[in-house]
Amino acid sequence: MSTLSLAQFWPAFALTLLAGFSTALGALIAFFSHQENLRFLSIGLGFSAGVMIYVSFMEILPKSMEAFALIYPGNLGQILALLCFFAGVTLSALIDKLIPKDVNPHELKSQKELSPLKRDYAITSSLKRTGIFTAIAISIHNFPEGFATFISALDNLSFGLMIALAVAIHNIPEGMAVSLPIYHATGDRKRAFFYSTLSGLAEPLGAVVGFFLLYPFLGDFTLALTFGIVAGIMIYISFDELIPASRVYGHAHDTLYGLVTGMAVMAFSLVALGNLG
Repeated sequence: MSTLSLAQFWPAFALTLLAGFSTALGALIAFFSHQENLRFLSIGLGFSAGVMIYVSFMEILPKSMEAFALIYPGNLGQILALLCFFAGVTLSALIDKLIPKDVNPHELKSQKELSPLKRDYAITSSLKRTGIFTAIAISIHNFPEGFATFISALDNLSFGLMIALAVAIHNIPEGMAVSLPIYHATGDRKRAFFYSTLSGLAEPLGAVVGFFLLYPFLGDFTLALTFGIVAGIMIYISFDELIPASRVYGHAHDTLYGLVTGMAVMAFSLVALGNLG
């Protein structure tokens, strides 16, 4: 991919937009769901992790290595790609460190997350503040996730669709985390839905910012750098958020079932795409 055009931008942006708006779906589920009905969500989170892990190690990181190899022969290209990969992991970890634990969506507290789904959940004045600060925290997390989704779709729209699906599934509990405190504090579903949807808009915003940052400097080096960082971001999201969250919402082996299924779907999808190409 040597040039970046608007014709490539719009489909990739649309996928990122859909992934971001899944926080709104999480809000809707939260309004009508109960704790015992969340097993499907657990499997879905495991599925998302499987998709992200597989595509990061089998597609995105190798693309970074290949792009670096065009510029730097020998092992140097692979070393640079790995440095970018761990830079992506480090970037995600730093973002986590900057966000207070009580509103950080990566700091999973099973009782805290699941108790709002019970009818007798206590309504306190602090819930609204918690929901708003959680929305801000999730927005910060969603910015690099949106960029990662956009870059994946930009390079290959078909497996970008799989990444967008994985991100969309993992955004559902984030939408729940925003909407539930606000809803129980105010009794206003519209307001809770609004804040959940707003937090998801950081993903398409990340895509737009990424587009305008990349466009003037696009080349083999930029793509190699970006793919390495994106792979690191996705791996961090998978192991720090998706897998732990899946274990919170489901039963003993639901995470593993979803994880393996996600990897298998991604693997056979990439084989099918290769045969079509």
